[in-house]
Amino acid sequence: MDRPIVAGVDGSEHSLRAVDLAADEAALRRAPLKVVYGSLWERYEGAALAQDLGRPSGQVTGEHILASAVQRARRRQDGLRVSAESVPEEPEYALIRESRFAAAVVVGSRGRGGLAEALLGSVATTVAGRAHGPVIVVRAGPGDRTGSGTRGRIVVGVGEKPADSAAVRFALDEARLRGVPLDVVRAWRTPALASADSPLFADEPARLYAQLADEAVEEALRQAPADVRVHRHTVEGPARRVLAEFSDGADLLVVGARQRDGHFGLRLGRVAHGVLHHAACPVAVVPQPG
Repeated sequence: MDRPIVAGVDGSEHSLRAVDLAADEAALRRAPLKVVYGSLWERYEGAALAQDLGRPSGQVTGEHILASAVQRARRRQDGLRVSAESVPEEPEYALIRESRFAAAVVVGSRGRGGLAEALLGSVATTVAGRAHGPVIVVRAGPGDRTGSGTRGRIVVGVGEKPADSAAVRFALDEARLRGVPLDVVRAWRTPALASADSPLFADEPARLYAQLADEAVEEALRQAPADVRVHRHTVEGPARRVLAEFSDGADLLVVGARQRDGHFGLRLGRVAHGVLHHAACPVAVVPQPG
């Protein structure tokens, strides 16, 4: 059975940009696209959504929102198999449930006005933090190139446990599907105490941590297919800043998130949370089992 790409929509421009990327992903994978509308979006957006659409709130219906999204997806990718569903529940829970059966879930960022523009919407962060599979968050900042048709490169961050990385596997698949190179990035830092204890030998710890970063990249790529062009990068600095810088001009930035046992499931770490807020391109958060 084909695993669909799922797009969460609410009628806003942010979610329509997510539909664009989701349609492209589905076409690349020759997979169906499923558009999902959680009919309790208004609990979060209320009159603001109606204002975005230029209509009285009573005229903003789930049927209209879904029909517009389906039409947009079909215009973008001719021949795409598209289905739509409205579910009477909070959107984040609907999308988390859909993630069990999807190849990926695509959502838009939702910040509005003032301080909120610097923040990611609660639905996007909740879905990215708890989904059972990859979640692509379409950024809404000035550097976001979603929908521009560019075919540049994919970027993936290598974490502390690079062996059998789900994020790296996802990024390799994305690079192959798009026919673009993959930048594999490992950020590293020398612990302050390592250089402060012996200033005369400050370069030795740095060389050690740089070597460990190189080894982590090689471990992550141990089973990389030969038909994907890979560029290796080890950079000293905070991972959030390094990955945000590499995202400039990229088609997609991929980061991992490790699942934790418990009622609330997966939580976003500092790196994933940081790049979701500051990346210049869409960000894929890929859960790492175990």
